[in-house]
Amino acid sequence: MIANVAALQSRAIEERYRILVDAITDYAIYMLDTGGHVTSWNTGANRFKGYVESEILGEHFSRFYTPEDREKGIPNIALQTADAEGRFEAEGWRVRKDGTRFGAHIIIDAIRDEDGELLGFAKITRDLSDRKIAEEALKKSEEQFRRLVPGVNDYAIYMLDLDGHVASWNYGAQRIKGYDPEEIIGQHFSRFYTDEDRADGLPAKALEVAASEGRFEKEGWRVRKDGTKFWANVIIDAIRDEDGTMVGFAKVTRDITEKREAQQALERAQLELFQAQKMEAVGQLVGGVAHDFNNLLMAVLGSLEVARKRASVGQNVLGLIHNAIRVPSAGQP
Repeated sequence: MIANVAALQSRAIEERYRILVDAITDYAIYMLDTGGHVTSWNTGANRFKGYVESEILGEHFSRFYTPEDREKGIPNIALQTADAEGRFEAEGWRVRKDGTRFGAHIIIDAIRDEDGELLGFAKITRDLSDRKIAEEALKKSEEQFRRLVPGVNDYAIYMLDLDGHVASWNYGAQRIKGYDPEEIIGQHFSRFYTDEDRADGLPAKALEVAASEGRFEKEGWRVRKDGTKFWANVIIDAIRDEDGTMVGFAKVTRDITEKREAQQALERAQLELFQAQKMEAVGQLVGGVAHDFNNLLMAVLGSLEVARKRASVGQNVLGLIHNAIRVPSAGQP
């Protein structure tokens, strides 16, 4: 009686476990016999791999592997490892029923009875397609970036360690600053600053601002290997890892000497134009005053001329003289 009750309880537990496993859709969970043949199949496995239970039970699990992995014997290696060590875990490409591939995280656990005899394997597969695609895209992007940066010649793009020592050096940095990579990698970036800026501690301040605020940006004079100066736009970004720990700095420098000179020339031209316009206005004002003065003078001279003529014939000229003295101002009656 007790044995029967225990058996019933055991079957009930197994049934609840089967229902639970079958309800899981985010993981493919299934059993293999000792030879690697599928003996159970949950809903998640159906969703991931595309096979319904009736199609896959009794089939060897190696069909989920790529031809390349099968040729290398990876399925057998996985079972041998699980048998010997109790567990096998890996990531790789797996193949669906329709032939498409997906990135997968795989765990295979050895299942043994009370005597330690191998009964089979429990296999759990998680679909990592989105992550794999993102990783491939990131890898491609990083590779493109690594190819792009060295070839950029209009910008000096290089990395600094936490203390400000140069860790990488692109062609633009070589062209703008004059140093070959082997001359400058490992050297402190403060050598690009003027003596005055180094005395003011500007290199250290730049790294402090970048570390605390994430970015430092400024324009100023920088010094080439040959000692000549150029006007630069400088950006320093703090670089952090996934945990937020700072690992160094990315530095981008652009030579904008010509742009600055053009701006200064434009400002000088604008100032000269303003001065010329001011002088023209003064000239117009003086010309207007002279014109008004000439009009007044002509009025005075006219009155005096008439007075002279009348005086010569004995006429009274007192009114004309008063007229000349009281010549009205411009705009007055």
